Amino acid sequence: MTVRKLFPRLLVACCAFLLTAGVAAQSNENDSRKTRTTVDSDGAPRLENEISVPAPETERRPRAVNPTNVAGRFDQTLLTAMQSHLGATYRYTGTGPSSFDCSGFVWRSFQDIGLNFQRGPARSYWATFTAPTKGEEFKFGTLVFFSGLAHVGIVADERGFYHSSRHHGVIYSPFSEYWLSRIDGFRRIPLDYQLPGMNQKTPVSKPAAPVVAVEEGNEP
Repeated sequence: MTVRKLFPRLLVACCAFLLTAGVAAQSNENDSRKTRTTVDSDGAPRLENEISVPAPETERRPRAVNPTNVAGRFDQTLLTAMQSHLGATYRYTGTGPSSFDCSGFVWRSFQDIGLNFQRGPARSYWATFTAPTKGEEFKFGTLVFFSGLAHVGIVADERGFYHSSRHHGVIYSPFSEYWLSRIDGFRRIPLDYQLPGMNQKTPVSKPAAPVVAVEEGNEP
């Protein structure tokens, strides 16, 4: 067979080979894309061929929750008041509306729903209010104190609490090992602090007293 006759056959064979190889490669690529849905480390569904990039810690931190033991109009109103301040920045002696320290956030939340008491540092609330009865420690609305009475928040339920954090502002934080190991105790604000006309918008007064104690050590 002459080269002139052989060359066209070789050319056809090469083209057929290249075409077959391209189809096989495309098939393999399509197969690699047909992956199962899995769950990554933070519980979010993803495809197995997606790159798993851990979310920043600030994005993982829950901003709001639905507490399990919120009952009645009073609790619902307090929850709405607290959640309306989520995202506000931390500022020492701040009482809102856009920045708070920890005791300022507690004071403002209860002021918003018509409960009036003297604004002060966390330890003043500890001295003013009484300890809850057994079983009320992790009841919604209970005040929880940390780190030698240097920090205070409002219990959502046994899983977490709302507070103004030095590094993150007003947030919800789970009762992690860090926080549980620093709890000093709890206090309940009695309903007899309620102002007349709670079902109406109560004018918010200015703080009755300045904060005289530094609140610190309130964030991991």
